[in-house]
Amino acid sequence: MSRTTWLVVPAAGQGRRMGGDRPKQYLSLAGEALLARTLGRLYQALPDAHLALCLDDGDRWFRPEWVPFARWRRVTGGAERMDSVLGALRAVPAADGDTVLVHDVARPCVMPDDVRALADAAAKSADGALLAMPVADTMKRATPEGTCAHTEPRDGLWHALTPQGFRYGLLRRALEHSLAGGAAVTDEASAVEALGKRPRLVSGRRDNLKVTHPDDLALATAILAAQEA
Repeated sequence: MSRTTWLVVPAAGQGRRMGGDRPKQYLSLAGEALLARTLGRLYQALPDAHLALCLDDGDRWFRPEWVPFARWRRVTGGAERMDSVLGALRAVPAADGDTVLVHDVARPCVMPDDVRALADAAAKSADGALLAMPVADTMKRATPEGTCAHTEPRDGLWHALTPQGFRYGLLRRALEHSLAGGAAVTDEASAVEALGKRPRLVSGRRDNLKVTHPDDLALATAILAAQEA
């Protein structure tokens, strides 16, 4: 049976840590809005996917011409990432077996090959999958006073990236469960894990940067230039 692939991109945040005059998804990155760059990378990977773009109702910066997908819809974003993603899942006419990939709008450097690898893994795994990379640095556990309590063994530790992909029915059930229980989840995988599932880790590139702080824009610009050279 043919299944649909859905892309959910939460883009309703204000990005106040960037200190810009607009939400960070609309800051200029190599001559384009960051949001446009991110959607362009996803389109290169999965041009036939259906997109749900989560935006704030009062958003005055968004331009529809930035969306390259033929099948897409704007949905109302929520106060938190989980609210936006769950709102998108409630809004789209997806089947339980459809694959849903959730990607941070602030990760414009994701490579299309990584997106396709993640989509393939998510479609094949009953528990879903996420892009991630093994921890390479020494990890320290801090005390409340800001001193080192001890060094954490890094064996088996991974940095979670996006996209993260799951079957529609599983992801919606996981997020509904987290919402009902008042759990604060920072990514979709943690909500799925709370149901006792074990999403597959798919090794991703280290240049899949999340733009969070002002100096990340310059770094993302350099990464894009190197990738496109």
